[in-house]
Amino acid sequence: QVQLVESGGGLVQAGGSLRLSCAASGRTGSAYFMAWFRQAPGKEREFVAVIGGSGGITSYAATVKGRFTISRDNAKNTVYLQMNSLKPEDTAVYYCAAGLVGGLRSGSYDYWGQGTQVTVSS
Repeated sequence: QVQLVESGGGLVQAGGSLRLSCAASGRTGSAYFMAWFRQAPGKEREFVAVIGGSGGITSYAATVKGRFTISRDNAKNTVYLQMNSLKPEDTAVYYCAAGLVGGLRSGSYDYWGQGTQVTVSS
């Protein structure tokens, strides 16, 4: 079992920055792909970014590429999402996910955090 706890969400003005953290416990390690997804009110959950076990492979949604950076510190069992140049359309609940397969589909991930709210005001 893997437990994931997100933190770092909040209210920020457009153009600002936030850094989300996801602390993992349980059977964690570099074998797991770690990803961030988000879900805005009335919309489906969507992929944001994923990082491979060693941190050498990353992939981003087109809507956040160049503004968001995913990273991980395996020694601390923590994954980060640095979000810069935030836009009102980035407003959503952000979820951390872990899985052995990885990829862009939410169904590929076995473990999920409870989510953290990010609100970007215009």
